[in-house]
Amino acid sequence: MLYCKDNLKVCLANKGEHVMTEETNTEKDKTVSDILTDENDISISTSAMLVEVNISKWTGRKFDKSASEYVETANKAHVGMANVHKKLLGDCPQLSAIHKHVGNSYNIHRSSTLPWSDSGLRLVPTVHYFKYNQQMTELRNHFFQLCDDFYGVYDFAIQEAKVTLGDLFQADNYPSIDTIKSKFAWRMSYTEVPQGDFRVDIGNEGLRQVKEQFKRFSDTQLKRAMGDAWQRTHDVLSRMSDRLDYSGSEDKKVFRDTIVTNVTDLVDLLDGFNLTNDPAMKTMQKKLEKTFRGITPDALREDDILRLDTKKAVDEAIKALPSLDI
Repeated sequence: MLYCKDNLKVCLANKGEHVMTEETNTEKDKTVSDILTDENDISISTSAMLVEVNISKWTGRKFDKSASEYVETANKAHVGMANVHKKLLGDCPQLSAIHKHVGNSYNIHRSSTLPWSDSGLRLVPTVHYFKYNQQMTELRNHFFQLCDDFYGVYDFAIQEAKVTLGDLFQADNYPSIDTIKSKFAWRMSYTEVPQGDFRVDIGNEGLRQVKEQFKRFSDTQLKRAMGDAWQRTHDVLSRMSDRLDYSGSEDKKVFRDTIVTNVTDLVDLLDGFNLTNDPAMKTMQKKLEKTFRGITPDALREDDILRLDTKKAVDEAIKALPSLDI
């Protein structure tokens, strides 16, 4: 497996595998394998894995150049001032259901994982793997069921579009059913978190430099992931604090049941998200677990004392959060 870092092609070696180099005079008492397996290395390879999810869909929209030019001319506008994008199938409920499901699936994916790289890879704590994988598998299966529903009405939806689009309708805007099917896909893949075991023929000192670069990258990404976990905690608690902020004499603020379930879901996630065994995160998880044990949305709506006590506990938890420059 190849990883590129600072213009170097680095091949991951099996842990503990010796690497042969021409340099033999640097730190004679240490082999390259010793350098690579330094006990001080920080690795999360045993507590998390990487996952990438890509879902593709047909948008059902098309830019109409002629209609755009007509709008510009009719309104005496300059060229390029109007862009008309047609909804090729109007408000086709089957296509809309797919789009909504894809957005929801991505939201669940992001809420169940932590960021790792800008390429789309995200961290899944191993303790959450089975639950996450089961949930994503169910979402994938439902995605394909929705796609099948759409394929079944595609030709009929085109006929309806002739009426709804009027003169904007153009038959050549509509791909064949086989082409349409190729535009919908769900791809999900797992991979190990790189451990920093490198096989490059650049000598011990070169290996040390590459290893240090990798460690800085890994530490930065891990810090980013943990910062994301803390940011989520701040956001969820702040929303709850705001919705509970009213006295008995004021009009009650409307809040959904999710104001509580979002916190309880967060409590379940924090244990797995604590990849660095941060004692502060452990304390926060235990505190929130104790605070919300047995609390229901209806109880918060009806019991003024419970609501005030809960808000106080939430505000204290917010104050205890580490500084995130927020």
